[in-house]
Amino acid sequence: MAGRLEGKVVIITGAARGQGQAEAERFSAEGAHVIAGDVLDHDGIHLDVTSPESWAEAVSGAVEKFGRVDVLLNNAGIRALAPVHEMPLVDFQQVLDVNLLGPLLGIQAVVPHMPRGGSIINVSSLNGVSATINSSAYTTSKFALRGLTKAAALDLGPLGIRVNAILPGVIRTPMIASIVEDHEDRLAAGLPLGRIGEPMDIASAALFLASDESAWISGLDLTVDGGQMASTPKL
Repeated sequence: MAGRLEGKVVIITGAARGQGQAEAERFSAEGAHVIAGDVLDHDGIHLDVTSPESWAEAVSGAVEKFGRVDVLLNNAGIRALAPVHEMPLVDFQQVLDVNLLGPLLGIQAVVPHMPRGGSIINVSSLNGVSATINSSAYTTSKFALRGLTKAAALDLGPLGIRVNAILPGVIRTPMIASIVEDHEDRLAAGLPLGRIGEPMDIASAALFLASDESAWISGLDLTVDGGQMASTPKL
């Protein structure tokens, strides 16, 4: 039986660990040809999402081998924690470069090689709809990434390319490992589904948006948060 992504050529950023690694594994299991990119040493390719040259090399390699790129999953992301009035400019800029400029450069690099029916998926966050303390850089980048997603959906729709965003809630990834370890019971108790999210929860959502099952979905904010946004905070 053919997989849900059988034969599709997929580029995934931030694929060395956590959420990106889970996405690469899930997509490969569904028959995709996965180009797993990251700045960390791993089994994939080196891809610095802030570098146009690095994007050009990654995309040209995919096109040379497979002839096209069907799916781009902009998963790479970083954060910097500090009160807004104390946030170092260099840290704020670095977060914007990775979380916002990176997806833009990826879109620009792949679109000339993406056929009709292609799918671009940007991983935003619940911080793209509401802020948390000390998160000015991360929150700004994730709000802006939702805007980029919707603008790109309009611009690329005539080319037959869909662009959607995933908004993960609290996911057990290396980025927030210490928070989850220290507060898992409290965090889980505040979620309607009663547990912390796992990387495969996001991989499954991304799989749907990458597949032809979502052929008439574009410009979507897909919240994957265990029901967090459906609940009213306890006072």
